[in-house]
Amino acid sequence: MNAPTDDRLPVVVIGAGPIGLAAAAHLIERDIEPLVLEAGPSAATAVRDWAHVRLFSPWAEVTDPAAEKLLAPTGWVRPDGAGYPTGGDWAERYLQPLADTLGDKIRYGATVTGVARAGRDRIVDSGREEQPFTVHIAGPDGSEERITARAVIDASGTWSVPSPMGANGLPALGEKRAADRISYRVPDLNDPAVRARYAGRRTAVIGSGASAFTALAHLADLAEEQDGTHAVWILRRGITGSTYGGGEADQLPARGALGLRAKAAVEAGHADAVTGFRTQAVDRDGERLVLVSEDGRRLGPVDEVIVLTGFRPDLSFLSELRLGLDERLQAPTALAPLIDPNVHSCGTVYPHGVRELSHPEKGVYLAGMKSYGRAPTFLAMTGYEQVRSIAAAIAGDQDAAERVELTLPETGVCGGSGLYDDPDAAQSGSDGGGCCAAPATLRIGIGAPTTSGGC
Repeated sequence: MNAPTDDRLPVVVIGAGPIGLAAAAHLIERDIEPLVLEAGPSAATAVRDWAHVRLFSPWAEVTDPAAEKLLAPTGWVRPDGAGYPTGGDWAERYLQPLADTLGDKIRYGATVTGVARAGRDRIVDSGREEQPFTVHIAGPDGSEERITARAVIDASGTWSVPSPMGANGLPALGEKRAADRISYRVPDLNDPAVRARYAGRRTAVIGSGASAFTALAHLADLAEEQDGTHAVWILRRGITGSTYGGGEADQLPARGALGLRAKAAVEAGHADAVTGFRTQAVDRDGERLVLVSEDGRRLGPVDEVIVLTGFRPDLSFLSELRLGLDERLQAPTALAPLIDPNVHSCGTVYPHGVRELSHPEKGVYLAGMKSYGRAPTFLAMTGYEQVRSIAAAIAGDQDAAERVELTLPETGVCGGSGLYDDPDAAQSGSDGGGCCAAPATLRIGIGAPTTSGGC
C-alpha cells in the first residue's frame, strides 16, 4: 500500500544560499522541519564565488527577519544596516552564522539529481497528490540516496548556468574553443593572477546589467594604474538615457552609482561602447580574439572577453514534476508577466508570493533567483518575502500566505515596454527618470497596485 503524504516528513530545501537558509528559518518559525541540501562544501557556496563584489543593497535589506530571530539567542548582531557588504561579508557575517545555527538541518556535498512523486512519473495521474516527494541526491563520493519529503522548495539559484555570448541564447561559433580567453564572472582584480590577466590588455565586456557595470568600473580603475588597459563594452541595444541605470533616481543609491561609474569609464576613455552588436562567432587572430556580429561586423582583436549576459535555471533535475513555466523566461507562469523585460517597463515588481509561485504540481516551489528564470534584477528582500509566503502556505495559513507586505525600491529607470534587446527601438526609447509605480501593499492574486503616474 502506498503511504500518504505525512506532515511529519521534512520540507526539503535545495540550496544553502541566502534564500534557502531564509526558507529554513521561516519553516522552523512555523514548527515545520526543514532539510537543506547543499551541493557545495559550505553555506553560500555561490556567494563566495563573488566574494569580492559589493552588493548594491545595504545590510538592512539583505538579512531576513525570521533568520534574525533564529540568530538572536546566539548573540549575533546585525551589522550596521546602512553599510554595504561584499559577497564575502555577507557569507561570513550573516549566512555562515545562520547555517551554523541550523546545524544538522543542512547537509553539505548533497547534489540533487532528481525530484519526483513517490512511485509516479510525470505522466501518471492516479493517486498523484496523495504521494510524498522523493528527492534523489548524489554524494561527493558518487553514493546515491533517496529522501522522502512533504514539499520541496528549490532555491538553488542560477549561478551555475551563465548565459553564453551568442545573441540567440546559444554559444557563439568558436566560443567553446576560445574558453581559455573567456570568463563569465566579474573578475577579482585584487587577486594577483586575475589582475595580471587583464592588466595592460584589451578586454571586451558583453552585457548591460549591474554585473557589466561592475566589471567596467573595475577595469577602469585598473586602467588608471596600468597603461594599455582598455575595455570594449558590447551592447546588443543602442545607448539611451536608461542605458546606465537609474543613476541618482535609483532608490538603491549603490545600484545607481554602478551605472554612473560605467558611464564615467566610457567618458574617461577607459572603455569604448559598441552598440547594436549581436555576437555570432568568435575567431582567432593569433593569440587574440575577434568577435563577429550577426550583421558581419568584426570587433577586435581583444585579449580577453568577459561575458555577463545573465544566468538561466537548471531545470534538468525537475523533469518528472509538472511545472507551469513561462515559455520565454522559464519562470512560474503567474510571475513571468511581472518581470518579463519584453513588456515590464519599470524596475519595480509588485509584491508576490505563493499564488504567483505555485505550479500544477502542488507542494513544489521555485524560490529566489531561480523563480525569476532568465529575468534579471532580483533582490534578496524579494526572495525573503517569497519564502515567508511559501512557509505560511505549507503550514496551512493561507491568509498569511496571500497577505504580502513588502515595499520594493524603484530602479529610477523606465526603459519602455517592448524595447528589451531592440537596438533600433531603443534609440528612441525613454530617457529614464523615476516614473515607475509607487510602492504598494496588496493581497496576492487580487490585482496589481495602482500607479502614481504613467511610464
